[in-house]
Amino acid sequence: MHKPPHSPPAPPDEQGNPLEAYFKANRQGPGIWKWQHYFEIFQRHFHGFVDQPVTVLEIGVYSGGSLGLWKSYFGDQCTVYGVDIEKDCEIYNDAGVKIFIGDQGDRHFWKSFKAQTPKLDIVIDDGSHRPEHQQLSFHELLPHLNPGGVYLCEDLHHTDNMFALYLHQLALNLNACHKWQDNPDTPERRLVTQTTDVQALINSIHFYPYVGVVECNRQKVTELVAPKRGSQWQPFFE
Repeated sequence: MHKPPHSPPAPPDEQGNPLEAYFKANRQGPGIWKWQHYFEIFQRHFHGFVDQPVTVLEIGVYSGGSLGLWKSYFGDQCTVYGVDIEKDCEIYNDAGVKIFIGDQGDRHFWKSFKAQTPKLDIVIDDGSHRPEHQQLSFHELLPHLNPGGVYLCEDLHHTDNMFALYLHQLALNLNACHKWQDNPDTPERRLVTQTTDVQALINSIHFYPYVGVVECNRQKVTELVAPKRGSQWQPFFE
């Protein structure tokens, strides 16, 4: 199983952002509807998966244009799964694209979906936009992500959006700490704290206008460590 690195900001290149270029060139055929600033966010968090055997889920197929966007961007090794409540979206089944018809607010649907698919590398939620559906989908699918996977939710509109508030609270949990352990008699002085379930799974949470992104750890983290280096310390804070 490949374990892509967490993606730093994508370096600029002469051709610019290939996702945005595809979008701007999409004058005919299946429609794509995105806020323009999303393409920089996609590039920032997804570029480490390009030309990898990546599995991508898009919740909310609509007119099908973004399925081609992901296939073009990630390359020939990409498999795209699409989920939509509208049965007509089955017409977008194609080589490397499999459509599932179901309600993202239904846990039974997600149980069936997970039984039929391998673990995912990327989830893009552009579905119902209802916060309760966004949160349920997140709970069901986060454990279905591969190590190093990315979960991105679009269209978190309004300052009282409940799923955005949920993600903000989850981000605060990254700062949780159990009792620190410090043994001054060991050759290497260090503080150690055991991770919470959130810290063990999640590497980082990012917020942008209308978008929340959760990046998973590449491997399970069991402890957070702060080692000390050096031989000279001020007496007031050893």
